[in-house]
Amino acid sequence: MLIIGELLNMSETSRLLIRKYFEEHNFVESNIASFDSFVKWRLQKIIDEIGSASPAVIPPDTEEIKFVFEKIRVEKPSVIEADGATRQLLPAEARLRNLTYSAPVLLEVSLVVDGKEKERVEVQIAELPIMLKSELCYLRGMSEKELVEAGEDPFDAGGYFIINGTERILILLEDLAPNTIFVQEKGVGPATHIAQLFSESGTYRIPHLIERYKDGLFSLSFTSLKRIPLIIMLKALGLAKDKDILGAIGLNYMHEDIYINLYEFLNIKSATEAIEFIAKTLKLAQMQEQRLQRVEYLLDNLLLPHVGTKKRDRALKAYFLGRMVKKLLLLKEGKIKEDDKDHYMNKRVRLSGDLLETLFRVNLKALVSDMLYIFQRGVRRGKLLPISSIIRTKLLTSRVKSAIATGNWTSNRQGVSQRLDRENGLATISHLQRVVSLLATAQENFKARELHPTHWGRLCPIETPEGKNIGLRKNLALLTEITPQLTDEEVETNLKALEPLGLKRILS
Repeated sequence: MLIIGELLNMSETSRLLIRKYFEEHNFVESNIASFDSFVKWRLQKIIDEIGSASPAVIPPDTEEIKFVFEKIRVEKPSVIEADGATRQLLPAEARLRNLTYSAPVLLEVSLVVDGKEKERVEVQIAELPIMLKSELCYLRGMSEKELVEAGEDPFDAGGYFIINGTERILILLEDLAPNTIFVQEKGVGPATHIAQLFSESGTYRIPHLIERYKDGLFSLSFTSLKRIPLIIMLKALGLAKDKDILGAIGLNYMHEDIYINLYEFLNIKSATEAIEFIAKTLKLAQMQEQRLQRVEYLLDNLLLPHVGTKKRDRALKAYFLGRMVKKLLLLKEGKIKEDDKDHYMNKRVRLSGDLLETLFRVNLKALVSDMLYIFQRGVRRGKLLPISSIIRTKLLTSRVKSAIATGNWTSNRQGVSQRLDRENGLATISHLQRVVSLLATAQENFKARELHPTHWGRLCPIETPEGKNIGLRKNLALLTEITPQLTDEEVETNLKALEPLGLKRILS
């Protein structure tokens, strides 16, 4: 009897803990937090990246004109009625009236003419669909009684959008971790070992490949540069001395492969000679000076953009390439193993905030180009148009709404957005937890489809469809939490906290 009583007490305690957990959390909490981070600081980050824009055509009596983009903010969802009145919009009404549950996005823009600010105005640039239960949603913080009065299910988790009265969700995407070095041995071809990396920054996602050949030489490939000798690239980035190259690689001994590569290109003694060598390999039908400018553009903007896109970042890029070579040599010597791409440490799940950030970044640039076009057209007619008349709000709104309504995303991805499954409560939760791999379903990809030990506690081992999608369409475990992307300030704080433990900055 005593044991039965203890079991009953434990069961009641468990029920109390579970009830308390779901009073403060829900199944799609990570996705909602990702959307909140997009609205709070990622939108502003995109604006700061653009900074300003200058038209190519300006009035003859001026020397310089530029538009400066400053603060951006998002208001709460609203609807404009036929009589012009604006009022708040609740999700239930959006469903019934086939409306989009969205909020105005306002951007502060100033017109600077010859260094002097001529006009400053806050204009609406778009209507942003708002995720239910996010910080901007009216349902956030409502009690059970208030939710019922607002026409909502108190147990609805949120985490979806309402587009033209239809509930739509953004499917979570599983992808290889960007800016991470993967090394492996090659069984066929001229290369014996390779190091791969996807360098991601803003709109850039550029694959980089370092190959080690049977004769010990290393080459680097990215964008239009194919199999450039790695030593040449390091010298072009400013490491002209052998001692500097050894320091960048970071081995405390002279490896025979490093010696072979240094000896092979002894005749290249400066960064200028290395850049000229790379320019010749491009075989562009341009003048010498233009070819050199093209190479410098590739080095600064397309080589490892996540490290930096300024000329001063070249030395850091050289050290990063050295780190890739070091890992490759350690693999060759058997001191480390090949990287397992299916290990969940090497994967990232892209949430709604990540997807919307990519979508907004691409389409915001289109809006800026359209704005400059309208301004230049006015200049040709002898008019200096005000800011409010050259920004077309419907352009960005229609593109974002169309992407969420159809699922056609940037980079020609399809099916990113889907209609929410409302067949039953469990189907809805399952749909909100779905994770889709970017690998092609037509290919075998046996390893990617198999269960991996690191899926434990993160992904459901049972729920996956049969057929060609098996293992590529997965679902998060019920209580999975995904850590959010950190702001630049948080990253800097973490780095400073690690310095007392021995972390040293390169070229600090």
